[in-house]
Amino acid sequence: MSIVRRSLLALAATVALSAPLLAHAQSVKIANIVELSGAGATAGTNFKNGVELALREINAAGGILGKKIEFSSLDTQSNPGVAKGLTQKAVDDGVFAVMGPVFSGSIMVSMTETQRAEVPNFTGGEAAAITQKGNPYIFRTSFTQTTAMPKVARYIAQGLKAKTVAVIFVNNDFGKGGRDSIAKALAAEGVKVVADISTDSGQVDFSAPVLKAKQANADAIFVYTNEEESARALRELRKQGVNKPIVGETTLTGQKVIELAGDAANGATAHVGLTVDAPNPNMLRFKAKYYQAYGYISDHNGIKGYTGMYVLKAAIEKVGKFDRVAVAKALHGLKLSAAQHPGVLMDVAFDHNGDLDRESYIVEVQGGRQVVKAVLPPLGAVK
Repeated sequence: MSIVRRSLLALAATVALSAPLLAHAQSVKIANIVELSGAGATAGTNFKNGVELALREINAAGGILGKKIEFSSLDTQSNPGVAKGLTQKAVDDGVFAVMGPVFSGSIMVSMTETQRAEVPNFTGGEAAAITQKGNPYIFRTSFTQTTAMPKVARYIAQGLKAKTVAVIFVNNDFGKGGRDSIAKALAAEGVKVVADISTDSGQVDFSAPVLKAKQANADAIFVYTNEEESARALRELRKQGVNKPIVGETTLTGQKVIELAGDAANGATAHVGLTVDAPNPNMLRFKAKYYQAYGYISDHNGIKGYTGMYVLKAAIEKVGKFDRVAVAKALHGLKLSAAQHPGVLMDVAFDHNGDLDRESYIVEVQGGRQVVKAVLPPLGAVK
């Protein structure tokens, strides 16, 4: 064999061996770590679908900075320990960023792994404590309770003219944080909590909690539980003939709750940071795309996942390279216009904690769908 031929064969072998490495270098990994079973399955599945819809669109448009995105979706089983283990595995596998979990109890545990590895981590969790621990790598895709609850309390006090409220909450990190935040916000508005009613995650029978709320004879009832429990609470409230205003935050009037509660959801009102029925052309287009992809209407969690991925894309493009630390720094104080970044759906701004600010809505369930009653400006726009 000639020297030239041996050289060509050696070169061909080198190219063949390096091809997978080159292909890998042209992609970047994102892990979607969410609740696909257990108590958080509704929230996690919607979030996962939103992330994956955004990723498919991004890849179809050429990826981010010319790189395609490899992504995997992993099930936490709504278990914080499992979430932590999956996050550690994803970090060890070299992911650039992690999307999820959604449940506050899980992200509170798993985010220590992404912080340790300096990996940007987007969560749908709303517990106030998530962004109060000084973690520079955690970013929200929804309002924190400390941002949302003052808006709810203002509506209860000024919109409903209520002086007393019965609070039904779920006894987990999400629910306890919400209970504390709404109690503080109501007190600031001069509204008294006359019943403080704890329920369990996954609770099936709401007859006793509803009876306690009914006996309190409050001007309004505030319900702050996860999706399936919210539907059960609404059905029991209607069953027991409660005719006082039923108010909540995002989960109370979510699409899955409306489907599960049926007619019992009609009349429930809530402050929501995200709704597919917002008077916003970008949001309406997202609603149609999500339905076409999955055969059902997205709730707020689907929007969280979708917009979170586009926020990450915008931050990477601002930095101009795949540098985790630089991207996390860029996200702090980042302001994005939906006109320039349609995937974020609404103008959004992030603060130094990783909390976001944008417009939100008061909605009422009418005829099995959310109807926007009022558009509330971003807190930063209120003087």
